[in-house]
Amino acid sequence: MRKQQGLSLIGLIMVSAVVIGVAVVGMKVAPTVIEYYTIIKHIKTIAGSGATTVAEVRNAYERQAAVDDTPSISAGDLEITKEGNQLVVSFEYSKKIHIAGNVSICIDYSGSSSGSKRPIE
Repeated sequence: MRKQQGLSLIGLIMVSAVVIGVAVVGMKVAPTVIEYYTIIKHIKTIAGSGATTVAEVRNAYERQAAVDDTPSISAGDLEITKEGNQLVVSFEYSKKIHIAGNVSICIDYSGSSSGSKRPIE
């Protein structure tokens, strides 16, 4: 007789459970990652728009955040500095994502309009 090859029913169930688990986590994390990249887009747009005061930057961010619905940070959470002649807007925030039962994922996001990564202190 030839040796049988393939996936048994138990193997198929185990592989399916892993794939479903990864898909569920991915579907819960994806919106926060999309929101993070939307916030990055906003602050880069604002930093290059010619806004010169802190109030102008905060008002511009509030307007853009209201349109794209980015509730994770507000204009007050933005750190606004000036490096040379360039305006730099940066932010940091944590997002806790409930997975199931008492299992959650905590993701720390930080970004800057200058493009350089700042270490979290």
